[in-house]
Amino acid sequence: MTPELLALIADRFKVLAEPARLQILQALRAGERSVSDLAHDTGLGQANLSKHLRSLHDGGFVDRHRDGLYVIYRLSDNDVFRICDLMCGRLEEMSTQRRKLLARR
Repeated sequence: MTPELLALIADRFKVLAEPARLQILQALRAGERSVSDLAHDTGLGQANLSKHLRSLHDGGFVDRHRDGLYVIYRLSDNDVFRICDLMCGRLEEMSTQRRKLLARR
């Protein structure tokens, strides 16, 4: 892989490195949501939520459209959850290994 491609990949991972953004993506997993709905679902303040939505949009993880007075967000695709599922599986494996090590003490 070229350095340019590696930098692009790293930039996408940086977007996902924020727990609030993962929380927003999880809320959008159920379908399109308005900013108000997302604020309610996540407990994030409007300004903070908007900042994270902008990062997710710029990173290509979410799409948005206007519906009257509301801005509606949706996942660009579900591929991001394949990454999350891989990481969750890895974390479970690591947790199991740690429990086994601690049980031997």
